[in-house]
Amino acid sequence: MSTTTRTREPSSGGDAPSRDNGSPARLRRILQYGVLGVLTLLFISPLIYMLSTAFKTTGDAASPDPQWIPANPTTSAFEEILGNDATPVERWLVNSLVAAGLQSLLIVATAALAGYALARMDFAGKRWIFALIIGTLFIPPVILLIPNYLITSRIGWLDTLAAVIVPGAAGAFGVFFMRQFFLGLPKELEEAAAIDGAGRFRTFLTVVLPLSQPALVTLGMLSFLANWNDFLWPVYVLFSPESQTLPAGLATLQNANAVRYDLLMAGAVIASVPVLVLYAAAQRFVVEGVSRAGLKG
Repeated sequence: MSTTTRTREPSSGGDAPSRDNGSPARLRRILQYGVLGVLTLLFISPLIYMLSTAFKTTGDAASPDPQWIPANPTTSAFEEILGNDATPVERWLVNSLVAAGLQSLLIVATAALAGYALARMDFAGKRWIFALIIGTLFIPPVILLIPNYLITSRIGWLDTLAAVIVPGAAGAFGVFFMRQFFLGLPKELEEAAAIDGAGRFRTFLTVVLPLSQPALVTLGMLSFLANWNDFLWPVYVLFSPESQTLPAGLATLQNANAVRYDLLMAGAVIASVPVLVLYAAAQRFVVEGVSRAGLKG
């Protein structure tokens, strides 16, 4: 018995894999990464130049020719700004951390309660109240500067951290943001908790808030950054050097030191470190919170 071995010829039709099919996709991917790389450099170039200027000498920092790499690297700007009693940067940093942290906690608490009430509870005039809250978003904040100052003065909070914490502890954006997030949560979970005998407030604490962690972290971080970067309001209500926050305190370096760019950039580096650390820690919550807080309802 003979065995016949057949050799199958490769087909010249559509069955043969094409070597060039991946080329357009590869080129498109390279182009996308190239564009993203260029955009990344554009966005981080000010941070790189700020960090570079902080380690320059006074003369190199004021030079009209930009130097991305310090010719004579030095830490004298940090030593001068941290060792000067007239510029208590450490105290300003602590003040900013306390003010931004406490105000963000108050904003999250008030926005979560108000947003849940507007999203889940039925009461007379709910739509009108929500429309009124949204309407306040169209009011320029500078219009409220004098009224808030007069109220803060009469209470006796001028030149205290309470002046930069309490007045902005409730905002329309936080209420709107949390309401939209709560509308996206399934009602069946709350109904199941009600069947088990949980009241409205207990359901809010044990069911709704744990599910709202991404939105709460996102709102807290945005509120923290807004207070951290606020300059105009602290300038009006904080007077003594010991009570200043970082943005208002760093502004005094420009007047007292005739625009020492090395000192200004060193202070900016110190001010940016907590923000970068906060964003790196909360990045995944921010992405999830923003993606889930849509425009439902």
